[in-house]
Amino acid sequence: MEAKFLTGGDESLYVQLGDEISLEVNGRVKSLMQKLEADPVDGIAEMVPTYATLMIHYKPEKILYGQLVEEVKKRLDAGGEEKEEVSQIVKVLPICYDKEFAWDLEECASFEKVSVEEFIRMHSEHEYYAYMLGVAPGHAYMARFEEPFHFKRRTEPRVHINGRSIVAAENQSNLIPFDQPCGWNIVAGTPCNICDYSKEEPFLVNAGDWVKYQPVSRKEYDQIRSDVERGTYKLETYVKKVVK
Repeated sequence: MEAKFLTGGDESLYVQLGDEISLEVNGRVKSLMQKLEADPVDGIAEMVPTYATLMIHYKPEKILYGQLVEEVKKRLDAGGEEKEEVSQIVKVLPICYDKEFAWDLEECASFEKVSVEEFIRMHSEHEYYAYMLGVAPGHAYMARFEEPFHFKRRTEPRVHINGRSIVAAENQSNLIPFDQPCGWNIVAGTPCNICDYSKEEPFLVNAGDWVKYQPVSRKEYDQIRSDVERGTYKLETYVKKVVK
């Protein structure tokens, strides 16, 4: 689809580049953001990528809305580079499906008409792509492209769920950084801090990252949690090839 330009108040511009959750559409968002970083527009204060839209915060005392739209169009018309295969680091995130953390695991497995063990395999076997961060700092919205589930978000959101919860709906699975309200199904928990402001880079996962869930036992969870609190735990990673 052609780019749509939408207002977001008097200091924000939304550039919508698609209407679906896909790597192709998100690639357009990332490409536009990279072009604006390489060829900056005076007056842009911040850019926030989402599934299919780039939100641009700007300073109206430096650039007017119409002028900004024209500058963005120039960069969209500039074309892009040839697609190429690149190496991408995948972060291996330990998660535990113990009942203490996975409040909705059995219900979700029942909905899918599979055993809990099969549900865990389907949820953890494939790599997830982080499309964006939203709602709370470090709250990663991620999706996998194989074996999607069919259940959606809960009809009645919870007022409070625990930080470090892993939630799911359809082919998406999000990381919950803090205690907060949530309407998603809680299927696991991680011993890792999803957002830690004591670190120079506070977010465990950033937009554009790949993540692989690694099931661990409750005993392993407790040991990793102890290592995280001591500052000695290092997230495992590996490399995969991605066409960009």
